[in-house]
Amino acid sequence: MNDISLINTPIGILEIHTNNDFVCKIQFISESSQKRKNNPKNSSRISKQASKEIIEYFDGTRKSFMVPIQLDLPPFYKTVLLQVKKIGYGKTASYKEIARMSGNDKATRAVGTANSKNPIPIIIPCHRIISSNGSLGGYTGGLEKKSYLLRHEGRHIAQ
Repeated sequence: MNDISLINTPIGILEIHTNNDFVCKIQFISESSQKRKNNPKNSSRISKQASKEIIEYFDGTRKSFMVPIQLDLPPFYKTVLLQVKKIGYGKTASYKEIARMSGNDKATRAVGTANSKNPIPIIIPCHRIISSNGSLGGYTGGLEKKSYLLRHEGRHIAQ
């Protein structure tokens, strides 16, 4: 069973895609692009768990996610995102540090690309990856969302 649920957050509506066992994708969507009404009663166990954990994250009562995820990506991108997932709440790392942790010091741009392809933002916290000079860098959801997420975790980084 594949399930899509919607959740309202302080940074907008998130569309959560799950299967029977894993969260597969989270997308930022606009209200105008909502494809269907959300019916939480019909949501899968994984979808309910993901929604609950994300709500707890935004409420400030959750600092790490336990819901299982599935990454269907090329091996290097998967390696990068699994390293990104290890960056703790309220912490940041540079693209260069993630490249080193992923086994290739020179792959800074590839780390940026892997982050831009992150199918599960928030749970895989690519918002915690910043430029070596301390600036925000990029974010698929937009720099306002990245800045909000970092401030939510107690980090204030100049754009």
